Amino acid sequence: MHVFPCRNSTIPFSTVESLNQFFRKHSATTVANLILFVFSSVQLVYGQDPQVPAVPDTISVDVHLRGGTVIDGSGDAARQIDVTIKDGKLLFPSSDQKINASWEIDCKGLVVCPGFIDLHNHSDGEIENAQTRAAMNYVTQGCTTLVTGNCGSGPIKVDAYYEHIDKYGAGTNVAHLLPQGGLRKAVLDSSRVEPTESQLDEMQKLAEKAMQDGAWGMSTGLIYVPSSYASTEELTTIAKVVAAHNGIYVSHIRGEGTTLLESVAEAMRIGRDAKLPVHISHFKAAGRSAWGLVREATQQIEAQRAKGYKITADQYPYIASSTSLGATVLPSWAREGGGKQLRARLISDRDELEPLIRKSLKRADDGAAIRLARYNPKPAWIGKDLATIAKQNDTTVVDVAFEVLLNGGASVVKFSMNEQDVRHVMHRAWVATASDGGVKVPGPTKPHPRNYGTFPRKIAHYALKENVITLEQAIFSMTGLPARILSLKDRGLLKPGMHADIAVFDPETIKANATFDQPHQYATGIQFLFVNGQATIVDGRPTGALPGRSLKHVSTKAVSE
Repeated sequence: MHVFPCRNSTIPFSTVESLNQFFRKHSATTVANLILFVFSSVQLVYGQDPQVPAVPDTISVDVHLRGGTVIDGSGDAARQIDVTIKDGKLLFPSSDQKINASWEIDCKGLVVCPGFIDLHNHSDGEIENAQTRAAMNYVTQGCTTLVTGNCGSGPIKVDAYYEHIDKYGAGTNVAHLLPQGGLRKAVLDSSRVEPTESQLDEMQKLAEKAMQDGAWGMSTGLIYVPSSYASTEELTTIAKVVAAHNGIYVSHIRGEGTTLLESVAEAMRIGRDAKLPVHISHFKAAGRSAWGLVREATQQIEAQRAKGYKITADQYPYIASSTSLGATVLPSWAREGGGKQLRARLISDRDELEPLIRKSLKRADDGAAIRLARYNPKPAWIGKDLATIAKQNDTTVVDVAFEVLLNGGASVVKFSMNEQDVRHVMHRAWVATASDGGVKVPGPTKPHPRNYGTFPRKIAHYALKENVITLEQAIFSMTGLPARILSLKDRGLLKPGMHADIAVFDPETIKANATFDQPHQYATGIQFLFVNGQATIVDGRPTGALPGRSLKHVSTKAVSE
C-alpha cells in the first residue's frame, strides 16, 4: 500500500481514494465544513493556534504624519487618516495599532497629498547643473517629479542623462521623454528635408535605444526647428517604435491658433495609426481670432475618447504663454539652419520677412502682448512689451523685432489666451496640470511666473478662492492623473507600498507669489515635502537635500523578451 507523508502521520492511499469519492458526492459547503472541523481538531489535539499572521500591536516607522486631512490623489473625497513612511515607502497603520516613529509631525489643519508631478518641464540642462539641480522653484511648489524632454527638445542619450542624475542627485525625481527634434537633428541636422530610407531607419534605431534605456515616450515640438520639418508619416513611423515599448506620444502640436482643430486631428491620427496614447501639451487656443476654438477641440478629443482612444492633455493656469521671439513671429522655414543662417536670412530676405513679422505682431496687439523675458544685449528692455519699447525709442515695433532677432533673439512672454477658455479646459477630467517651465534662480530676467507658481496657483486661486474646481480635483490633476497618463504605477497616489513622495501644505497660506512683473518669487504654503521618503522641505523651509533620482520606464517589449 502506498502512503503519502504528512507532518505527524501517514495517510494510506486507500483513504485518499475514499476522500476523493466523498468530495465528488458532497457540496462545496459540506466539504468546507469538514475541512474546518478536521483542522480545528488537529489544533485542539496538538495544542496549535491557527496559522493566521498576527497584526503587531506596535509598528516602527521613520515618519508619522499625524492628524492631517488626506487627499490621496485619486480624486476621492478628503479623509482624516494618518500616513507613515518606512524605508521610503508608504504605510497606513490600522486604528488600533500604536506607532513608534522616529519623527512625528503634527499635521492638524494641513493637507497631506502626493507630491506633484510636472508632466511638462524644460529643466533638462538645469537638472544636471550643480547650481540648479536642487530645483528650488519646483520644490517650493510641492513638486516631487519633473518630466523632461518636452517639445521635442532635450538629450536623446537617455542612459547617460539618467546616469548623471543618479550620480549627483536632484531636488526632484526626473522622468524623461525622447525629444523628436533632438532625434531628427542628430540624423539630419536642422535641414528642412525629407529623410531617406536609411536616415529614417537610423532615427528608428535611436528611438529604439532611447526606449530601451527608459524613456517614457516621445515628444514633438511642431512649431520649432527641426521638429516642425517632420511630416505626419515620419512622426508616425517613429511613434510605432515608441508604441512597441508601451510608450506615449506627447505633442506640442503644429498650431494652437486658428489651425488648432487640424493640429489636434494630426496628433490623434498619429496615435491611431501608431497605436499608442496621445498627450497634447499646454492645451489652449492662442490669439484673439482663435478664442473659443479650444471648446470645439475639447469636443473633438472627447468624441475620440468615447471610442476608446487614449487622449489626454495638460495646461498651465495662466493666460500668457512663453517661448522665443523667433518662434512667435517667424515661420519655421525662415528659422532653418539655426542662428547664423537666420541672421543672414533676416538681412538678405528682409523684404519677404517683414510683412510676415508685421502680420504676427498685428495679431499680438501690435506688439503690446509680447514682453521680453530675457535679452542680454539690452537688459533695460527686459520686462517691457515691444510696443512700449518702440515708443520709448521712437521707432516701429517691426524694427524692434528685427533688432532683437538680429542680435540673437530673446525669450518672450506672450499674452494670448482667454480666461474663460482656461477655465473651460480646467474642468476636463483628462487635463493635467503642468508648468511648461524650467528650473530658475532669481536674477535680472523676467520669465513667466509659471516657473515659480503653477501648482500653488491652481490650488489657491482656482480651487480654494474661485471654486472653479474642487481641491480634490485640483490635486488629482497634478498627482494621480499625470501618473496615470505616464503609466507611472508607483507614484501619484497615497497607497500602501507606493514610494513616499508626499506634499503637506497649509490651505490657508498656500500661494503663488510670482507675478508677471515680479516673477522670481518662490511659492509659499508647502510645509513639508518628501521625495522618496527624504525631506526636501521642513517647516516651510527647503533643506537643500537631493534625494531625487531617475525614473526609468520599463517597456512591455523588454519584459516580454
